[in-house]
Amino acid sequence: MQTPNFDTFLQRFTALQDTEKLAAHNEARASTPALKWVPNPGPQADAYLCEADELFYGGQAGGGKSDLLLGAAINEHDRSLVLRRVHKDVGSLIERTAEILGSRQGYNGQEHVWRLPGKLIEFGGCPHESDKERYKGRPHSLKGFDEVSDFTESQYTFIIGWNRSATVGQRCRVIATGNPPTRPEGLWVLKRWGPWLDPKHPRPAKPGELRWYTTTDLGDEIEVDGRGPHTIDGKEIFARSRTFIPAKVTDNPDLVASGYQSMLDTLPAELRSAYRDGNFQAELKDDDFQLIPTRWIRAAMERWTPEGFRALAMTAMACDPAGGGADAAEIAWRHGVWYAPLVTVRGPETADGSAMAGRIIAHRRDSCPVIIDSGGGYGGAITQRLKDNSIDATAFNGANTSTARTMDKAQLAFFNKRAEAYWRFREALNPDQEGGSAVALPPDDELKADLAAVHWSLERNGIKIEPKADIKERIGRSPGKGDAVVMCLSEGNAAVRRNYGAMSGTPKVKVGYANVKSRRR
Repeated sequence: MQTPNFDTFLQRFTALQDTEKLAAHNEARASTPALKWVPNPGPQADAYLCEADELFYGGQAGGGKSDLLLGAAINEHDRSLVLRRVHKDVGSLIERTAEILGSRQGYNGQEHVWRLPGKLIEFGGCPHESDKERYKGRPHSLKGFDEVSDFTESQYTFIIGWNRSATVGQRCRVIATGNPPTRPEGLWVLKRWGPWLDPKHPRPAKPGELRWYTTTDLGDEIEVDGRGPHTIDGKEIFARSRTFIPAKVTDNPDLVASGYQSMLDTLPAELRSAYRDGNFQAELKDDDFQLIPTRWIRAAMERWTPEGFRALAMTAMACDPAGGGADAAEIAWRHGVWYAPLVTVRGPETADGSAMAGRIIAHRRDSCPVIIDSGGGYGGAITQRLKDNSIDATAFNGANTSTARTMDKAQLAFFNKRAEAYWRFREALNPDQEGGSAVALPPDDELKADLAAVHWSLERNGIKIEPKADIKERIGRSPGKGDAVVMCLSEGNAAVRRNYGAMSGTPKVKVGYANVKSRRR
């Protein structure tokens, strides 16, 4: 890559005022006539020159994120794929490409492909979860995602699997751009770029700092030291580097002069925090039919402490099985209303009822009851193995009829047991109940997304929760962590009542949740 005199402009940029950035940008253009597009000095240039295999350039709106994708594709890559979640949204990217190139020469509107000398840029969308299959086996040296938090995690990880090129010397990389997520479906980006975006991450990283990651045979991502080779599961493999660089509207001289900042100032509060301020810890905007408010979930996670289980017996456990499929099995347990970090199990082990039962038994304490989701047909073998070991195990089928009612004055019925279980969890998190909520959930962005993604409706025969398949289509995976945590509460309470409710001297079980105290083991 040739960038004549560009380092000089980077060094000078830190001393410039905002009003001088436009002049610096024009000067850079004049000094690099061979390039169709030149990045603005500062973060956009840092992102353009970044050596990471996988870069997230994000934050405030107007930071030149889309331009970075297009500029990299035009200047640096032989074959590029530039995606938006909704296919029609690539129209603005295509128009911007024409502006950069000065014409639409080489563009095929039917194929949404731009052919330049020695280069090809493909534009596309991925509106449905299954649409990721259209990009299977199609190599591109640049995989670009515009507004990456609109995609599901599985779409992203599947498509970047073909980030490669047969051209000798061609660099391959992934560039993801976007603002902080404003919906639960996008929370996965906070986990993937946790060292840069999570203020509580145990090993925080600086903007632009490279970290190295690879994946085990079971699909678990691990951080390693350098590219490698590393011996993982008995095989020598190489890791890929990852980083995050924040984007700010003030770094974009074209928009500074246009007054774009004042437009961002008028956005609603939750969007202003995400788009204007680039705050990745901003509150999400709840859907009108979201069952559990995001702020309730966040409050429960803020109450959590690592030592919260002390002096409380293990109250209940729950397992959302996977049956050997692509989804993970999740195991949850709680001490009173304190939930432990969930245990995730992947791979062939999840199809083995005895192996999964063994996993549960290894964590079980205080003879607590165990709830197994049997709705998908995967939990039967696990339940039987637990019973064979004289363990109190209950199969939970969310499709079964519920005779319960809501605890408020409306006394509404439930469509089925699944709706009842989720509503009971909502009631337990409600901060307006007498004494407030005491539920403490482990900080986990995937769990937060699972719980916040659930929608509800009021039908003639009661409160109904949307089908699990609909949630999976929207977030790109099974909401297993949310299901396990929810079952562990209401169904765990029911099991506690069955076992101890009639015994004299046993602790009282609060309607919303069990707070069973006993001697520590």
